[in-house]
Amino acid sequence: MSNADTLSDQGSGMRISQRSSMILSRLPPQMTTQLFASAFKHAAKAGEALFVAGDGGDGCYRVEQGLVKITVTSDRGEERIIALVGAGEIIGELSLIDHQPRSASAVALCDSTFRYITRQAFEDCTKDDPEIYKHLTALLAARLRETDEALAAASFLSVRGCVARMLLELADYIGKDAGRGRILLDQRISGKDLAAMAGVARENVSRVLSDLKKRGLIEQRSQSYMLNDIGALEREVHH
Repeated sequence: MSNADTLSDQGSGMRISQRSSMILSRLPPQMTTQLFASAFKHAAKAGEALFVAGDGGDGCYRVEQGLVKITVTSDRGEERIIALVGAGEIIGELSLIDHQPRSASAVALCDSTFRYITRQAFEDCTKDDPEIYKHLTALLAARLRETDEALAAASFLSVRGCVARMLLELADYIGKDAGRGRILLDQRISGKDLAAMAGVARENVSRVLSDLKKRGLIEQRSQSYMLNDIGALEREVHH
């Protein structure tokens, strides 16, 4: 997956968002090696759930390659994507800390690979190095801030702003530099998922995307999108 860190390492001139979770969710290298020394390899196909809300927290995952959506579902069955998790990030650590059931579901958005550690391995490791808890606390705090930002966006942004924000977030995770300031979202994302990310009705997302295409800000290519004007999309968010 071409996430923001990879693009940054390549010296791309594209917009790179300094999202807190992308920075703080990574443990120090030596700690990651220690924590995942006994990890199992795991693979998930697009659409496959790693766990669902209410499951027991029997372990956690580190994304090696791919992209995962973290979702919650209303009593009426409406899904909301509250976070995206990419390569290098950890999923499911909260249940290992508080011993409570999973508070959300984690589903692969594309074919993805992981390293998985059991609760027992996690507890054995943290006994030897309690500093791990400090870093995991920083991870959880960063994600809480991100959730606050998403809630604020859903509350105060226009529908157009929410859709533009969603496209920019996808650019951070799966965007590929297409030259001339353009970013290619080279990954099939369903209309349902786009709506769940933006936090607005699917028909509203379709209407905004259609308008953005007419204005030349984006292009739709089969199952992918080309973002032609990142500055204009950012202005839609802050309008």
